[in-house]
Amino acid sequence: MKLAFDEVKATQAAALFLKLAGCPLNYVALIKLLYKADREAIRRFGLPITTDNYAAMKLGPVTSRIYDRIKMSAMPNAHPTFWATHIQRSKDPHEVILKRDPGDSELSKAEENLIAEIFAADGAKDRFELAGECHRDFPEWNDPGETSTPIDISDIVFALGLSEEEAAHVATLIEVQRAAFDLAT
Repeated sequence: MKLAFDEVKATQAAALFLKLAGCPLNYVALIKLLYKADREAIRRFGLPITTDNYAAMKLGPVTSRIYDRIKMSAMPNAHPTFWATHIQRSKDPHEVILKRDPGDSELSKAEENLIAEIFAADGAKDRFELAGECHRDFPEWNDPGETSTPIDISDIVFALGLSEEEAAHVATLIEVQRAAFDLAT
């Protein structure tokens, strides 16, 4: 199951974590917080917040398109993106900062509350503690060694222990989201 990536919404979710942190934030920690928020959003609402793809990497699951944008933000001649207009690497190459507020127009109040809840529970943890929790607590992650492997939303749904009916509901929501995104673009 694949979602249509909404870069504006993903940027707004990341920016909210950065605002809650008071900026800057280690980018691995940000990715783990976003993954945790997406995972919990799937459980609660049937759809993730960031609409990203996921991959298993050595330090745990990642929001892969967000990770790509973080890596690109270190390249001076990278193609400009909505993300890069608002979030960039700081002087410390392991941290990201909020360059410009992207607003919150794409986030629902429930999603904002969930992000705040995840930050309250995990925002003070460092990247290694967050990665360790993802290794231990998220059965959809399998150690890929020095490479990466995709994590499908169906893997997350299964790991969350959702019923067949709940899993079918998630699949339906994803199809509706993709169709709506296709109509909007």
